[in-house]
Amino acid sequence: MPPTPPFSDEHEQLRASARGFIERELAPHAQRWEEERWFPDEVFGKLAAQGLLGLKYPERYGGQGGDYLHEAVLIEELARTGSGGTAAGIGAHVNIATPPIWKFGTEEQKQRYLAPAIRGELIGALGITEPGAGSDVAALRTRADRVDGGWVVNGEKTYITNGVRAHFIVTAVKTSEQGGHHGISFLLVDRGEGVSSAKLEKLGWHASDTATISFEDVFVPEENLLGELNDGFKLIMANFQWERLAMALGAVGAMQLAWERTAEFARERQAFGRPLSGHQAIRHKLADLATSVYTCSCVTYDALRRFVDGEEPLREVTMAKLLTQRASFELMDECLQIHGGAGYMREYWVERAARDARLGPIGGGSDEIMREILGRVLAL
Repeated sequence: MPPTPPFSDEHEQLRASARGFIERELAPHAQRWEEERWFPDEVFGKLAAQGLLGLKYPERYGGQGGDYLHEAVLIEELARTGSGGTAAGIGAHVNIATPPIWKFGTEEQKQRYLAPAIRGELIGALGITEPGAGSDVAALRTRADRVDGGWVVNGEKTYITNGVRAHFIVTAVKTSEQGGHHGISFLLVDRGEGVSSAKLEKLGWHASDTATISFEDVFVPEENLLGELNDGFKLIMANFQWERLAMALGAVGAMQLAWERTAEFARERQAFGRPLSGHQAIRHKLADLATSVYTCSCVTYDALRRFVDGEEPLREVTMAKLLTQRASFELMDECLQIHGGAGYMREYWVERAARDARLGPIGGGSDEIMREILGRVLAL
């Protein structure tokens, strides 16, 4: 079959290579990592050795010199890890922690943080959400007060993916008394004295470390200011489109894999003297699920094409994120239903997939926020 636009033969070759690596090196360990509530930091080094941590970054920083389409392939294929937590930890490093450094960092910051992150030597996290400030970014309360040579940071972040293991946190702080979105800046905060993490237990994504991070009188040097002082809201908004598009791509990859596995199960499982797929109720349900997978991929690939072509596809990306996250959760629930009692057992992949999918309508901007954005875009 020819590649599906906007992907080319080159991207499909990357897909085959990434899929082979994931199925060999990651997927066999998924169940154990879920049970251990952790995946090894060495995973980042293995990904780096395959060139998978810097697909869209320039070669001078150790990247592959590719573009967002190359990374889109990886995001889809990470679903085949079989562990939403492992995919989330890798994705947080690649999709949300390192892009602000690439876009807004000084050359020195890129050499100090981005290059070793691409090599898998440093692991990053993005610290924006707080106990009292999620989608309402203007409500941030973590402060950075000026001192000689830099800042002293005090405050708390929560629901931070890679929040336990991260060597550095790209952290949103208040650096001015100005209200609203004004007076927000970003600092590159190194793990060290005054930085402590408390791991959170979650419904899904068990292999990922999601944490509350406390900053108590943490000194951050002047050279760790990322971007312009008091202009951090621009930095927050700059990566939202890619983060949401990445979530849509991840959902499409997970949905495709779940459908394939469930269809295979339905062909093999016998009930009343014939395969489950031989019963109209199941066959029609699988047909509906295949339609959902295809619809979500079409909407997502259209938004992706517009994004890589340099458009500002706020409407299309928002629609893709809104559609795919809820559809993925509903598809996983239907796949679990087709598996019957076995689907409710931890030994089956679908039990984990159903739990992992529930975060989609919340993370990266909830369904409610997506609808608010669309309401404005559509002039409602």
